[in-house]
Amino acid sequence: MAHKHRQQTIAKRNRERAVEEKRTLKREKKQAERAAAREGADGGGDSGEFGQDAQAQLEQDAPGELEQQDAPAEEPTEAAES
Repeated sequence: MAHKHRQQTIAKRNRERAVEEKRTLKREKKQAERAAAREGADGGGDSGEFGQDAQAQLEQDAPGELEQQDAPAEEPTEAAES
């Protein structure tokens, strides 16, 4: 009977350790996310990196539209005015 009780106790401790480890990892992840959000909100760090990501996403969403916006407007030629 003592053997069974000991196994239960060991299993309980293992479960408790697993839960605590999971909570610790979750806490660390949240802290890292908060730190990253704070870094972005403060304007610190490299904000150009986000701009590149946003630019890449826009290019994926609407290829060709960005080139049209960046290209200088064409001036009318004299043939078109006549």
